[in-house]
Amino acid sequence: MTQMNEQKNEMEISFDAVSQNESFARVAVAAFVTHLNPTMEEIDDVRTAVSEAVTNAIIHGYEKRDCGKVYLHCRLKGDVLQIEVMDKGKGIENIERAMEPLFTTRPDLDRSGMGFAFMEAFMDDLEVESEVGKGTTIRMTKKLGSSAWVDSED
Repeated sequence: MTQMNEQKNEMEISFDAVSQNESFARVAVAAFVTHLNPTMEEIDDVRTAVSEAVTNAIIHGYEKRDCGKVYLHCRLKGDVLQIEVMDKGKGIENIERAMEPLFTTRPDLDRSGMGFAFMEAFMDDLEVESEVGKGTTIRMTKKLGSSAWVDSED
């Protein structure tokens, strides 16, 4: 049951699909949830999942051609964090196959094929939508430990 006074907050950023921006995305999401006083483990889980999703967009979506944008949208509903990472790159031909541990389309770059497995392990829910030639959207959710919205006067 949803509380009538449940606090909501959201942010959206876009950035060039270059590897230097992967760390920026991780820090932005971590900062976004700080007021909920998440545990270090929760922060690490979120940062890892965001890192994997953004890296996938850069490496696989745009194939490191530095020609696109990555879109990051975060929403807090009470103590539940929803993250959406989207690219408008080449898309995924077979999502089921791409989500198999150790499967990679970029062995030339020494990719481990564990990105989706890490996202699934560190987040409560993971959904992947993709259309060849149009891009991919990764949606993840995670309930954070503190259910109290921390007021800035505390």
